[in-house]
Amino acid sequence: MRHISLLLSSTARGARLARLLAVDALRSWGVPYETAGQVVAELAANAATHGRVPGRSFRLTLYVVAATLRIEVTDMRGDRRPVLREPDGAAECGRGLLLVDVLADRWGVAEGRHPRKTVWAEIDLTPPARERSRSGDGVDHP
Repeated sequence: MRHISLLLSSTARGARLARLLAVDALRSWGVPYETAGQVVAELAANAATHGRVPGRSFRLTLYVVAATLRIEVTDMRGDRRPVLREPDGAAECGRGLLLVDVLADRWGVAEGRHPRKTVWAEIDLTPPARERSRSGDGVDHP
């Protein structure tokens, strides 16, 4: 099982670093990272913004089991559960969970030891379409 767990500062810089480190890890594992990088960016930004407790960090955990990438972001604001909602058309923020909802195959929130919460997302890892055979035997045919 491929796995990484990082403790990062609950700041904008920590959220950016979460994305960079996640993409680097996924690339080294040979796992598609474009979609996952965006999901990590949104969840980390939410943790740094809405889950921030001064002096406390958030944790980013990534792991691959079978054909699923699981992304977990744990913060110290279990009292602030994320809510998926349509943002005001003029709003400059509030679209992060909408992106996660569209990009991830599944996502949710799990309560941790008080006062923690973990927002998680799963992305199914399937071979790119060009690697799939039309005949289903796993070999490209002209």
